[in-house]
Amino acid sequence: MVDELVEKARQVLSNAHVPYSEYRVGAALRTTDGTVFVGCNIENANYSNSLHAEEVAIAEAVKNGYREFDRLAVSSGVRDGVTPCGMCRQTLSEFCADDLVVVCDEGGEETSKYTLGELLPNTISEGTLSDAAGRSDEN
Repeated sequence: MVDELVEKARQVLSNAHVPYSEYRVGAALRTTDGTVFVGCNIENANYSNSLHAEEVAIAEAVKNGYREFDRLAVSSGVRDGVTPCGMCRQTLSEFCADDLVVVCDEGGEETSKYTLGELLPNTISEGTLSDAAGRSDEN
């Protein structure tokens, strides 16, 4: 049986707007109370204004007042085990602990599982920014 969150990530793939890359990505983010928010990638011709599926799911959750998450599933149209990119990993770290489970769709019923801490060790955080500010004041 396919993981419920993977299935939700797959379902939202059809909503992706990908006229340039044709690489559809869907994400399903679960809150600690079990509420699920989904997102898909939305491309723009200049690419830098494109939105990633994980960002869209996080934005929807935050917009609705949620700040605590325990699981994320990511799927691509080709089911190639896509993982969140570095930018999305950093955004996830703003709201999620290192033990957030990230499930990546490998196709069929196959998945890969990571923790956010495995995908992005040594994140930029409020603490690292404070440390950096303190060091620059000393110089």
